[in-house]
Amino acid sequence: MGSMASTNNVTELIITGLFQDPEMQRLCFVVFLPVYLAMVVDNGLILLTVNVSKSLHSPTYFFVSYLSLVEISYSSTFVPKFITDLLTKIKTISFEGCLAQIFFFYFFGVTEILLLTVMAYDRYVAICKPLHYTTIMSWPVCHLLVAGSWLGGIILSMVQILVTVHLPFCGFNVIDYYFCDFHPLFKVACTDTFMEGVIVLANSGLISVVSFLILVSSNAVILVNLRSHSAEGRHKALSTCASHIKVVILFFGPAIFLYTRPSSTFTEDKLVAAFCTVITPMLNPIIYTLRNTEVKNAMRRLWYKKVNSRVELK
Repeated sequence: MGSMASTNNVTELIITGLFQDPEMQRLCFVVFLPVYLAMVVDNGLILLTVNVSKSLHSPTYFFVSYLSLVEISYSSTFVPKFITDLLTKIKTISFEGCLAQIFFFYFFGVTEILLLTVMAYDRYVAICKPLHYTTIMSWPVCHLLVAGSWLGGIILSMVQILVTVHLPFCGFNVIDYYFCDFHPLFKVACTDTFMEGVIVLANSGLISVVSFLILVSSNAVILVNLRSHSAEGRHKALSTCASHIKVVILFFGPAIFLYTRPSSTFTEDKLVAAFCTVITPMLNPIIYTLRNTEVKNAMRRLWYKKVNSRVELK
């Protein structure tokens, strides 16, 4: 990596950012810093609540806690640097740092896609095969599904990086984006990157579209199966599915828009990507917990326990 950067005379890249206007950059700082901190706190609370509360010791919440861990990791790949860059005039990143950012961005992004697919399967089994749920979704199976999601993330991001590593960069080093991603990086390579673009598109686009179709199909099957349930059972199942569908749309909508078409102008791409990478990870835990009585009750019990222990210490 290092030798490649030196032979191509590119050791550092300049990032243009979300907006050029300093006033807009300061406004973005004021908006995105609280959003990022809220995302870390929200997802951190879910992680803590699920791992400490015995009432949430089930496969469903096991997957939710891993989703929260992935959300924190995914955003933390580049958002802290993006936020600090909003206060600097010239935004730079080393070539190796850029490749590392791309690797982890895709690693956690693909892991999240696979986890959402696993969660849809969990919902399908719970609603359509309730009598066999504990047998099908045993703890070894749950651990295997989570491990498979992480492994899938590693494999796909490795493929993406291997596609990029051999590209020659001859000196032009300005990336028209707010973090390191393939399409803006390909623009500064001094060779035709059509084939590399196709590979990245096939990898990212294919996994997004296939997973999205699986998720839509599984939810359609669930809705058909709900006709045979009681009114109360239908309401509970629909509530759970609605939360999952909202999260899926929020994540996959922008992802499919960004990665299943040739990149033309980056203006709308930047704004869509900013929503997908900064806002969505904050909204996901809110969607999952605000409508979930079990999680809210578990959080209340944790809070009361903490307050009572402090009173007793005094």
